[in-house]
Amino acid sequence: MRASVVVVCLQPGDWLEEALRSVLGQAEQVVLVDNGSAGGAASVVGRRLGATVVRSEANLGFAAGVNLGVRHATGDLIALLNDDAVACPDWILRAARALESPELAAVTPKVLYRDRYRRVEIDAEPWQAPGDARVLGRKVSGATAGGLDVLAGLCGPGIHRLEVGGRGERWRWSHPGHPVYVPLPAAEPNAEVRVDGRVLDGPVVRLVNKAGSWLSADGILGDAGDREPDDGRFDRPTEHFYASGTALVVRAETWARVGGLAEPLFTYFEDSDWSWRARLAGLRITYDPAQVVEHRQSATSGGWNARWVRRWVPANHAACLVRNAPLRHAWPAVRRHLGGVNPDRSRLAVAYRLPWAVRTRRELSEGWALRPEEVWDRWAGVGAPPLPARPAGRRAAPPVTSRR
Repeated sequence: MRASVVVVCLQPGDWLEEALRSVLGQAEQVVLVDNGSAGGAASVVGRRLGATVVRSEANLGFAAGVNLGVRHATGDLIALLNDDAVACPDWILRAARALESPELAAVTPKVLYRDRYRRVEIDAEPWQAPGDARVLGRKVSGATAGGLDVLAGLCGPGIHRLEVGGRGERWRWSHPGHPVYVPLPAAEPNAEVRVDGRVLDGPVVRLVNKAGSWLSADGILGDAGDREPDDGRFDRPTEHFYASGTALVVRAETWARVGGLAEPLFTYFEDSDWSWRARLAGLRITYDPAQVVEHRQSATSGGWNARWVRRWVPANHAACLVRNAPLRHAWPAVRRHLGGVNPDRSRLAVAYRLPWAVRTRRELSEGWALRPEEVWDRWAGVGAPPLPARPAGRRAAPPVTSRR
């Protein structure tokens, strides 16, 4: 089968050329959608490398950008690849073999973070503040790797979220007895790691970004294995609830049957929404760890640090549930978003999305082969981590999910 790979780019960096080169030799067509890049910079890169370039003068968003690219795709297989991701040489070939099953909607690879990490532990006596569900240890105010500030990039079960004080000071509480992963500079895999001036040592590891994606029992959508070491636990092919738009492969006929990405979602949760519609059509989604893609997450969008992302992620999550989930599970999630901590006006965004979500649910329901309750009962909680404890007396912030 002929394959077309669609790559959407808004802000080209050195990662774009890497992404295109990784698929030019394994697909008959690579479609680069220049999604309004300044001065057509993305188009210049695409034409130089021999991609089919489709230019939009404005930023259409990821969903509309993908749909534009698919309209120019000629392959029997359609692959989506983020512009900050690099595919293994046999990604398309392995996906084509998996998609020989007609009931399979999409196949997703194992996605690894491009960075290498050093595994360390931060020793301290554990304690728990009154009214706080977290187990706390050392207050970490500084972390460097090769002299670079990496405090915000620390991850793993041994570190809590970044906190910022009134005068701009930053710190993170450690969780004693659990590993912390410190990102290393690409050019310095043996870089010295210091935490509050202390040199810490440990093995260098790769971390998983996505090993399939799940639906939790309370409607959160997330990535299996995220920020876990790639230590063999995620090497078994298995079926998962949804396919992340970071990297996936579908048949062109399946794309036509399910329809394109929901363009009003712009970016974030458009892949979850598409996968949910495929599930409601009676199709399956699988994860194949033999396919590997490396990812520099949120190189274009800025991730959760960007205010527009914090505003629209809750709105898109709510809309995705209202369009596809049983309403008895969707409305509690909508109420959580409307009532949560709201520094970025996300409540207004949630309210703005709801009328469209309700209207299109009615339209989508005409093509359902399965009831939303059937899909929910089969997949809610499967492969998802346990629900986190919520600190007493605090509202939980909207989850950072369906990350690109």
